[in-house]
Amino acid sequence: MSNCPSCICRKMAGGEPSSSEASKLTGLSKIFNSTTTQGRANVAMATYAGVGLIIAFFMLKPKSKKAT
Repeated sequence: MSNCPSCICRKMAGGEPSSSEASKLTGLSKIFNSTTTQGRANVAMATYAGVGLIIAFFMLKPKSKKAT
């Protein structure tokens, strides 16, 4: 194992889980989890997609007509 800065940070942060930890996950927990790098990336992408959909909804919804 080398002593590159990214390896040290990964080790300090807990690193990747063992295969037994990852194999215990089922359903949506397997996709959106906080124990793997891919799981954290999936959560971030889902968050960005949700925010984007909310912005698109409010930008594209019809403007209400005011009664005078």
